[in-house]
Amino acid sequence: MSDAPTSFAELSELLRSDSAGFTPSQRTLAERVLSDPEGIAFKTVSELARDVGVNEATVVRFAQRCGLSGYPALVKLCREHLSGQAQLVRRLGSLADAPDELLSKAVELDKQNLTRTLARVDPDAWHRAVGALAGARRVHVMGLRKSHSVAYLLAYLLDLVLDDVSLVIPGPGTLTDRLRRLESSDVLVAVSLHRYAADTVRAVRQAKSAGATTIALTDTAASPLADLADSVFFADTAGAGLLRSVTALVGLAQAMAAGVAARRADQAPEALRRQEELLVAFNTYHP
Repeated sequence: MSDAPTSFAELSELLRSDSAGFTPSQRTLAERVLSDPEGIAFKTVSELARDVGVNEATVVRFAQRCGLSGYPALVKLCREHLSGQAQLVRRLGSLADAPDELLSKAVELDKQNLTRTLARVDPDAWHRAVGALAGARRVHVMGLRKSHSVAYLLAYLLDLVLDDVSLVIPGPGTLTDRLRRLESSDVLVAVSLHRYAADTVRAVRQAKSAGATTIALTDTAASPLADLADSVFFADTAGAGLLRSVTALVGLAQAMAAGVAARRADQAPEALRRQEELLVAFNTYHP
């Protein structure tokens, strides 16, 4: 391969897109890299070969097949991925080092995030997802922790033009209660960024088992949602703040809701009229 992956996210995308061309042994190695990068980060080539039942030469050839110089380069990407999971203290320190540059840096990174995210959207997959939402009996939207704000916004916007939209917010032991109503005519939209909330992954699996359509808004091909959901849209999340940026995810959510509204242009005006009447009746806004 001409271009070697420079991050674990790029490696994950390569492994998923090229899997059809792998030998059975290479496919087994690819699955191990995607499912356990933390483990590989600290394994020798002989340990990994023993774990997956291949010889050491096969592991080395696999790394080279991925465009890497060898197994140490593969380990390096896995270690960088692992170190990225515990960056909060270091990121906090970097914020304190250059506070005057934060605004311009954050804006510049988000401009790049939006541009890169748009370039990664498959138009056909996008239209299918929007169509599924517009025609669903019920839409469920779920996002936990830092992904919750995006899920809330998407559910709010969809609720303006759809008849039955539910924001899934599991309380202690209640996730199964929220998911038992899923049917094949429903759509579940799951929003999740690294580190991925286990309940969100479980919800997508349950939706799949119920025959519902699943849509994921996530960050990289290494996300557990990438292989689960029917439609997956990736957002770049580089940020100057303490946590990764959700700006591009917000952009995807707003565009998705706008697409649904456009698909339901015949019904949406009446729903919006009723909404405005209620807002006036309840004196919702300051005069």
